[in-house]
Amino acid sequence: MSVNSIRNLLELAAHYEPEKVGLIHGSESYSYAALLTKVDQIAHYLTTLGLKKGSRVGIYSNKSTSQVIAILALLSTEYVFVPITRLLKPEQVKHIIDDCQISCIITDSAKIKNIKAIDFEGKIISYEASAESDVSFEEICKCYTADIKCDINGHDNAAITYSFGSTGNPKGIVIDHRAFIDGARIVANYLDVKSTDVISGILSFNLDYGLNQIFTSLYKKATLAIHKFVLPGDFFTHLINDKITILLLMPIHITQMFDEDPHRIPQAEHFKNLRTVTSSGGNLTPLMIKNITTHFPDAKFYAMHGLTEAFRSAYLDPSQIHIRPNSIGKAIPDVQLYIINEEGEACKPREVGELIHRGACIYKGFWNAPEETAQRFKSISILDKIRKPEGQLTDEIVIASGDYVYADEEGYIYFVSRKDDMIKTQGFRVNPHEIETVVYNHISDIDKCIVFSIPNPEIEEEIVMVYNGENELGKNEILFELKKHLPNYMLPSQIVYRINMPLKSLHEKEIDKEVLRREFL
Repeated sequence: MSVNSIRNLLELAAHYEPEKVGLIHGSESYSYAALLTKVDQIAHYLTTLGLKKGSRVGIYSNKSTSQVIAILALLSTEYVFVPITRLLKPEQVKHIIDDCQISCIITDSAKIKNIKAIDFEGKIISYEASAESDVSFEEICKCYTADIKCDINGHDNAAITYSFGSTGNPKGIVIDHRAFIDGARIVANYLDVKSTDVISGILSFNLDYGLNQIFTSLYKKATLAIHKFVLPGDFFTHLINDKITILLLMPIHITQMFDEDPHRIPQAEHFKNLRTVTSSGGNLTPLMIKNITTHFPDAKFYAMHGLTEAFRSAYLDPSQIHIRPNSIGKAIPDVQLYIINEEGEACKPREVGELIHRGACIYKGFWNAPEETAQRFKSISILDKIRKPEGQLTDEIVIASGDYVYADEEGYIYFVSRKDDMIKTQGFRVNPHEIETVVYNHISDIDKCIVFSIPNPEIEEEIVMVYNGENELGKNEILFELKKHLPNYMLPSQIVYRINMPLKSLHEKEIDKEVLRREFL
């Protein structure tokens, strides 16, 4: 078995720290030895399904210790793990299932009805015993032993995670085992994670940032404490009672946790254990930085920047958070970042260009999407005007991120804009085309619509929908229909009716989105 596998990390943790608590959620806890046993029982059953190597198995559930066990069990087999966020509606889940041909789904009782609604024909495994599933974890653990053999290579596909791409449908990004290990190793390094740390698991385990909570914990044999962020008060109780030392956040969490009566927020002295806070997945506002550094004064605050195609590119050293609050920092260890202009030349300080990522944490490409893969995964030859491989070496893959940035005179990088038209709101990437497609498919009274974003410091970007038709519709009427097909974070906050739309040209009849955006701004 490869040392570049999550399975290897789990075995090492169970071997060297068998009695140490590795996973907790409320009153439920697992030592590393007990966690390995439970994982092996589920993995043993999965290997009896008779699926070929590389078959895709989905996990569609709420956050729990069972979800972590399911993830680790899948990563202990030759199957490919496909996380499906719990916020997706049945038709979106169906697209993911069809796109990567999922053979089996692991779920909880709350999500089985959504799976049944799309007539899924594969095997359904539930955490709890259910008449609607083929088998449950409870039944598996009664009948299957913890006796498995793993033959995993670092270059084998480990997971396919889905985010929204330029065509409006979710695009899967393929991640191998080595990339997960690289991410855990590098993050543990620059965050100085220790075996004595307790890492808060408040992020969803559906994308790489959230999964890294699990893998970094394993890498350092630390403890992962799961928490479902619902109310700020419960969240602060989690920090105190679970003695959290490392807290990984998205900007939306920072907004939510301090959207509270200041008098109800515990005093800073209650957070003495907390020594590290991180944020990724969106821009930080001055208020967010002020709240974190005020209420968690003993913690180092790391702002970080990642890509869809590579786990992490840059981080800002905590010593710079007040000096350069708008910077995404410099390259993480084992990564080189270049900024190039349209001619492929290195940009001068303050000159805006495209961010190119070279080195560790690069994923394998988009699943069944060669055009998207070709757009982002490039030959290192695009850097020929900056550097050339020595010794006549042939090639290497780098990521042309589509992020337009600039660096200051000291090499600190600042994000400017995205090459594509994606909207980033509440920590999620949203493609406006998907919202528009739902409108056209389900609201016949709307003739034309356009979706775009405007800045909103609390959630980074606010979704706006402008439409026309024979008559103006009520906003609630439109939202009622959209809610049937889209998760809440994709719902427009502003819906505006216009009799006439600005066009780019009379010939093409294409709506000029930038004219509308400028009107709103």
